[in-house]
Amino acid sequence: MRVIIGLGNPGKKYQNNRHNLGFVIIDALTQKLGGRFELNKKFQAEIAETTWHGEKIILAKPQTFMNNSGRATQAILDFYKETPNNLLVIHDDVDIPLGEIKLVMGQGSAGHNGVNSIIQRLGTKNFRRLRAGIQSDKQTSFWGNKKPTDKFVLQNFSSGEKKKLAEITEKAVSRLNS
Repeated sequence: MRVIIGLGNPGKKYQNNRHNLGFVIIDALTQKLGGRFELNKKFQAEIAETTWHGEKIILAKPQTFMNNSGRATQAILDFYKETPNNLLVIHDDVDIPLGEIKLVMGQGSAGHNGVNSIIQRLGTKNFRRLRAGIQSDKQTSFWGNKKPTDKFVLQNFSSGEKKKLAEITEKAVSRLNS
C-alpha cells in the first residue's frame, strides 16, 4: 500500500493560496484515479482510498493546518501500519520556480513547516516528496525587496499564475503516474 499526503491549509480562506498547491495537486490526482475525499475525524484529515497500478492507495489532505501536518500523517501511517518508505508528501516549494516540480527522497525540510512537522513526528526524513515550485516574480517588490516567506506563501495565486495551475497539476500527476 502507498500513502500520499497533499499539504495545505483547510478552509475557503486559504483555498487559493500558494501554500495550498499540495491540496490542488492531490485533488487532481484523486479525481484522475476515481477517488473521493471524505473527512475522517480520527485522522484529522480528508481521506480517499482507491487503487493505482493494481495497488491500494490512501490519499490524504490533513485538516490540522500546515504546521501540524505531522500529526495527521503519523495517525494515518500508524492506522494502516505503513512505514515512511511508503509515504509520498506533495507540497509547495518557494525555492523552485513556479511550474517546476522535483521528486526527492530523504531531504530536510528546507524551512517548510509542514514538512518539518512530518519529519519531527515520524522521527525521519526518509520519505518521498514531490516539491512543486511556487517561486515567482511576485515574491520581490518593485524595489527589489523580497517579501517574507510566511507572507508570500499565504498570498493567493495571481490570475496569470492560476492559468498555470492546470499545467503544473497535469505535469505533477503525469510524473507520479509514470
